[in-house]
Amino acid sequence: MSRKFFLAVGLALLTGCAHEEPIRSTADLKVVETVGLPAPGREDLVAPDRPSYIGPLDTINIEVFNTPELTRDVMVDSGGRVAIPLVGVIDANGLTAPELARRIDDGLRGKYVRDPQVTVSIKGSVSQVVTVDGAIEKPGSYSVTNQSTLMRILAQSGGLTEFAKIDDVVILRTVERKRMAGLYNIQQIRRGVYSDPAIYPNDVIVVGESASRRLFRNALAVAPILAAPLIAVIQ
Repeated sequence: MSRKFFLAVGLALLTGCAHEEPIRSTADLKVVETVGLPAPGREDLVAPDRPSYIGPLDTINIEVFNTPELTRDVMVDSGGRVAIPLVGVIDANGLTAPELARRIDDGLRGKYVRDPQVTVSIKGSVSQVVTVDGAIEKPGSYSVTNQSTLMRILAQSGGLTEFAKIDDVVILRTVERKRMAGLYNIQQIRRGVYSDPAIYPNDVIVVGESASRRLFRNALAVAPILAAPLIAVIQ
């Protein structure tokens, strides 16, 4: 390969690159320029409530007031069912903790316990996960909470690789049994152009790869003959 080829690659990568505009206030973002950021209020520190659903192999705690023999930790089986003493087997798959508590309460009330007062909590969840794939350092499945967002999940998965295409991040989601996809630009989220989107269980995040970045890296790897550094700004 000739030096002209590598210079052509560099020029092609530089083409279209413009100076980045300074961050500005938008309808969803207030930029504070002259003073420090104010402290958040209590409501700012509490994430909006999102229901957590029980799924296969989750571990739940069942507490029956004043009935210690019925209070225990139980693992949901692979079919989403849970066996409760005196109540029997309950299909817990897709129920929230309060919904399961009401079903257990109904099974006990009047038959075995006069006033059960059942409380259920999810101690450990393996069903509430998101899958991350593509140009990411650690692809895999990660637990989801009511505070999970795209940027937080990407950070959990080790961040973007050097070949990641920051304007080609897709979230795949099923809504009302229909598959939907949202396309996001990480740089725009970082700059506050739009909000960091919430992530829900069963979402799939796919980070695209920049072919030009990989080409440039490969070109440098096999081009020790360059007498001067080849500098390019790659989008």
